[in-house]
Amino acid sequence: MPYCTLDNIRNLLPEETIIQLTDDENLSPAAIDPTDEDHAAIIGRIDEAIAAADATIDAYCQSRYPVPLSPVPPKINQLAVDIAIYNLYSRRDMGMPEIRAERNKEAIRFLEKVADDKIKLGVSTPAPVGADTCMSSEASTRVFTRDKMKGF
Repeated sequence: MPYCTLDNIRNLLPEETIIQLTDDENLSPAAIDPTDEDHAAIIGRIDEAIAAADATIDAYCQSRYPVPLSPVPPKINQLAVDIAIYNLYSRRDMGMPEIRAERNKEAIRFLEKVADDKIKLGVSTPAPVGADTCMSSEASTRVFTRDKMKGF
């Protein structure tokens, strides 16, 4: 399950901007329709940007949490949207809006703090590996004892 959706991206970017960033075939649709076969490439590019954002988030969170995160914390959804939008803009030479570059930097800084365990996401964490096991060993009878070693 992805951490964000096309609808989440639509909430922050106008449809025409999303189309400009993803319409390599110059279809120039008025709106992106996920059910339209002609829009499959556009949807695929959006999905790639979202998948890349998810991979970035997972890379930072995997040392502290089982990934993919489920349920998706609201903050992770927000970060995924910001990173996915940054990824979409990175596809084009349109010039990265300053707000998008800054939001991406903030997202990465936040994720670094998660990785360093300075920020908790509020999701359950797995028990440390081996926490419920104990170690036991049995030593064999000593070959060299004090009594056997007297005189050497």
